[in-house]
Amino acid sequence: MNMQTSGVMAPPAPRSLEAMQLPLAMMRDILIKTMFRMNLDLVSTLSRAICLPIPVTQELVDLVRSQLLVEATGTLNANNGNEMGYQLTDAGRALALDALNQSEYYGAMPVPLAVYSEQIKRQSIRNIQITRDQLSTAMGHLVLPEDLLSNLGPAVSAGRSILMYGPPGNGKSSISNGIRDALGDKIYVPRSIEYSGQVITVYDPIVHSAAEDDIDDPNSLRRTFGRFDTRYVRCERPTVITGGELSLSMLDLVYNPVARTYQAPLQLKSTGGIFIVDDLGRQAEPPQTLVNRWIVPLEENKDTLALQSGEKFEVPFDTLVIFSTNFHPNAIFDKAALRRIFYKIKIDGPNQEDYLKIFAMVARKRKMPLDEETLIHLLNVRYPEIDNVYANYQPIFLIDQMISICEFEGIPYQMTPELMDRAWANMFVKEDEILR
Repeated sequence: MNMQTSGVMAPPAPRSLEAMQLPLAMMRDILIKTMFRMNLDLVSTLSRAICLPIPVTQELVDLVRSQLLVEATGTLNANNGNEMGYQLTDAGRALALDALNQSEYYGAMPVPLAVYSEQIKRQSIRNIQITRDQLSTAMGHLVLPEDLLSNLGPAVSAGRSILMYGPPGNGKSSISNGIRDALGDKIYVPRSIEYSGQVITVYDPIVHSAAEDDIDDPNSLRRTFGRFDTRYVRCERPTVITGGELSLSMLDLVYNPVARTYQAPLQLKSTGGIFIVDDLGRQAEPPQTLVNRWIVPLEENKDTLALQSGEKFEVPFDTLVIFSTNFHPNAIFDKAALRRIFYKIKIDGPNQEDYLKIFAMVARKRKMPLDEETLIHLLNVRYPEIDNVYANYQPIFLIDQMISICEFEGIPYQMTPELMDRAWANMFVKEDEILR
């Protein structure tokens, strides 16, 4: 599947209540809770609130009306195409309050887990085939050796798991973000899903970036209606980035005891996208423990979650997992864990030629004029002090330090051996400095 020319197949809008595959009692309760909480009385506004087509919403209104929970107001709303108005009966209000005590959830109808699983197949991260040109373009702001792209490309296209390791400050995080940018297409994320009568919210504005052309405009709501099932939000492929704060509990369902609903864990929110575990080895749990939690999902493409009741159930696992660490893999994993991570890619520091390319590129962006004498001083005097070990972060650090000094001294941006020495002194702490 060429991601540039073919889009992901959209989830089709349901055409009837039966096609929803949700318990009728749940749909009834969500409808009357929505009417109660949002004070809605027209089928057109209700259909937008519960994210169902107007005919299906009308079918649901007719059902609850037959149960004497809703009644027609007997008046037509001239401002809305002479639509019939509806209101909750006393019995409807009582049931709405009782339903709210059971669960505060109202609004968009959830998507049954089984239905969402089918959509995951249509938009799988493993359907993507990335070319060298696409990856090079996404990494265009980085100076990378050719063999690194040769290793990254097949790993990303496989949509499996990647371990990037190597000394700190050489762009592992930037490369992870570049992989995210290379994906490029859009997928459909459910606002919430349903399993065993429980609602699990999935769409999260912090994680998911809604495609701008699909954000509802109150003045043109018909624009997005009918094109796809609006219980989903059309989004960029999601990226979840975690670091030292990652804990095993973040990979479990989060239960809200007040609202009596669940929130999807991070890996479920990242379905169809990327989950980046940055700084592996800095978490409270040992790396081996964290990776053990991922072994079954990585091997079998499914994950197991648990409800408050203790009932366990399976969800699809369709995520490109990228582990990034400054430690050598053999120091933090046993062989069994390493075997289960499909691609191991070492990210080394640049050689001198690439280092100078990075230095020149950063200087140009920062509008800092290059000075040959200063660069010779840097390479011949300063770098031998650290055994000529270059790192990608160093040009940015040194140039920004010199800019700060120039701005403080009130002089034009310039590069001199003296300024370079002052910048260099801030990059390291001397071993013989002892705090008393």
